[in-house]
Formats: sequence, C-alpha cells, structure tokens
Amino acid sequence: MRVVLQRVSQAQVTIEDKEHAAIGKGLLILLGVEEEDSKEDVDWLVAKIAGMRLFSDENGKMNLSLADTDGDAMVISQFTLMASTRKGNRPSFIKAAKPLSAIPLYDAFVASLSRKLGRPLATGVFGADMQVALTNDGPVTIVMDSKRKE
Repeated sequence: MRVVLQRVSQAQVTIEDKEHAAIGKGLLILLGVEEEDSKEDVDWLVAKIAGMRLFSDENGKMNLSLADTDGDAMVISQFTLMASTRKGNRPSFIKAAKPLSAIPLYDAFVASLSRKLGRPLATGVFGADMQVALTNDGPVTIVMDSKRKE
C-alpha cells in the first residue's frame, strides 16, 4: 500500500460537477492498493498516519498528530500511485490491485483510521472520475509505502 499525505488547510472532492465531500484543516490521504497488500498493510499505515506528527505546536514545531489536533481527514483511492515507470514513457499499472481485492482493503483502511481517530472521515468514491482540489499547508507532503517502511 502506498499513500501520499498532504497537510491541507482545506480540500474537496467533486464528482460529476457536484461536491461530494470537503474538509478543513487536516490531511488529504491519497491511497494506492497493490495486489499483494493485506490487512497488515492497512494496520501499519493506519498506526503511522494517526501518530504522524505533521502539525505545528505552540512553538511552531511539527510535534502534533492528526489525533492531537482533531483535524479532518479525507481518503481518496488512487490506483495511479502504484505506477511503474521503469520501462518506456507510458506508466504501467500492473501492480495496482483490481477492484475485487482493492475495495475491501480501501474500506478497511477508511474504517480503521476512522476508529483510530474517533471520528468519521471524508472520502471519494472508489473508481469514480474525481476532481480533487486542495490547499497544501506548508507545503507538507509525505509519501509512505507499507512495503518499504521508510
């Protein structure tokens, strides 16, 4: 599983010219699922994301987590995060999980992070053509991969 975390002052997702969801200060989480991913990948990422200190404390240091700040979170499925650009100029998405295996892991990720934070999350719609708008705060953008654990 691969995620891109973006600290935002606001974000919204639009589907078919209608706003589907919006958040204020918090994290926009783009989530890519790979065929080999499992519940263990979900658990590791959820624990890391909930505790990741990306928000400023009273001294301006990034010492507070999403849980500490009661910030919002939005999760958007994005299979293109699993792109391989090793050969040629057209990305290959062969590593991206098919919907049959990706949707349950996406749903498990959303439910688990929601439980961990103690509040509902905003989401997109898996597989939909979405337009995501955001104001990246900082900018702060972090890439995490459950297989690399860096």
